[in-house]
Amino acid sequence: MVTLTQEAMEKVKGLLADKQREDLGLRIFIREGGCRGYSYGMAWDSPSEDDQVFEQGGVRVLVDPVSTIYLDGAEVDFKDELMGGGFTIHNPNATSTCGCGQSFRSASGGGKACSCSH
Repeated sequence: MVTLTQEAMEKVKGLLADKQREDLGLRIFIREGGCRGYSYGMAWDSPSEDDQVFEQGGVRVLVDPVSTIYLDGAEVDFKDELMGGGFTIHNPNATSTCGCGQSFRSASGGGKACSCSH
């Protein structure tokens, strides 16, 4: 399961309010790439049949089956700061992370490392 901090929930709710679509949720996913092998992604999306769907504080979080393996127990946070603010993912499955916080490696390895594109 993926959880959101109170700050992340409030930010997501505010952003979703602008979308004016009831079917949307926050999709959190991983993809190959980044300097450690996998990188995180977030997007607005509607649930797919095979998604894990978590409701927390009125926010729907969507995670595909492959990403669920790597994100189980992860926490999404949001910091409103001038420098270095934004969403961050604290992932207990990451054995090493990139300095940017957007790329990670898992105990099972995998992924194809490449330079981070910020």
